[in-house]
Amino acid sequence: MVIAASQLAAELGMTLIGDDVSLSRVAPLHAADGDSLSFLADRRYRERLAGTRAGAVILRAGDAEQAPCAALVTDNPELAFARAAALLHPRTRPAAGVHPSAVVDASAVIHPSASVGPLCVIDADAHIAADVEIGPHCSIGAGAQVDEQTRMVAHVVVCPGARIGARVLLHPGAIIGREGFGFAKDGERWVRIPQLGGVRLGDDVEIGANSTVDRGALEDTVIGDGVKIDNLVQIGHNVIIGENTAMAACSGISGSTQIGARCTVAGAVGMAGHLSIGDDVHFTGMAMVTRSQPNAGVYSSGIPAMPNADWRRSIARLRRLEALQQRVQRLEQLVIPARHEDDPAQPPTQ
Repeated sequence: MVIAASQLAAELGMTLIGDDVSLSRVAPLHAADGDSLSFLADRRYRERLAGTRAGAVILRAGDAEQAPCAALVTDNPELAFARAAALLHPRTRPAAGVHPSAVVDASAVIHPSASVGPLCVIDADAHIAADVEIGPHCSIGAGAQVDEQTRMVAHVVVCPGARIGARVLLHPGAIIGREGFGFAKDGERWVRIPQLGGVRLGDDVEIGANSTVDRGALEDTVIGDGVKIDNLVQIGHNVIIGENTAMAACSGISGSTQIGARCTVAGAVGMAGHLSIGDDVHFTGMAMVTRSQPNAGVYSSGIPAMPNADWRRSIARLRRLEALQQRVQRLEQLVIPARHEDDPAQPPTQ
């Protein structure tokens, strides 16, 4: 699609400085040509701006003078670029209807505008709303409900009884509503506890590839509106995640933990079960969360990577920590009483 820079400016609330060029695609600063739209959001890449051959660049007002091409000025270049990219590269929707190879139970309800791809399975009493897109090899369990404009890319499994909100995006391999990891001990053996709850995904949720959301044991697992979950994330049973929280890849949330609204969970974060995380809490990468954190703020743990020789020296010292503590205590027992004998006015230690 070809769009004039002035049209992008008008539709996205930007200010155009320079020529009203025609744009047909997006590209990074270093690889753009005269038909390309690029953007500058991170000041670390400012030196690439002077040499870009882009037709137009989305940037902040403070960078506009350095642009060698048309400038589209906004306070949030990254957001404006995301919306502009969607306009320049609109996604092609599949045709409405059910593919001949799909298996659909007679009691399932599928809106005429929905699209069901090849080799899908739609079980009894499932409800598929208007403009839903179900890609190839997806499975929708009995009694599941999928609301308007939701898209399942491919190989998605929605287990029986799950509720999927509107405009949800489920990437390949996502599994919504599998039985939670619940067992009781019988001597040396484990006995599965029936998982009788469900899963509810709010509107505008995104679940990454090969991520899983377990159904609740007795009550539902709940993912709030606008939550974004990356690839390879595990959400345990009865977890509740508040609105507009974002979670990066390889994180795991244990059962019955509640996470507030507008939180961010960086990559490879692990959370213990039955915790309470407040609103606007942010965990940095590889944090191990073992306690509730009700107050907003940034929380970290873990040790950053360092040269191997430094790491080995640090570990060697760590192993001697207990012996060092005992040595200090013995020295304190010798030194502190001697100080009091020399100076009777010295207050006793606690």
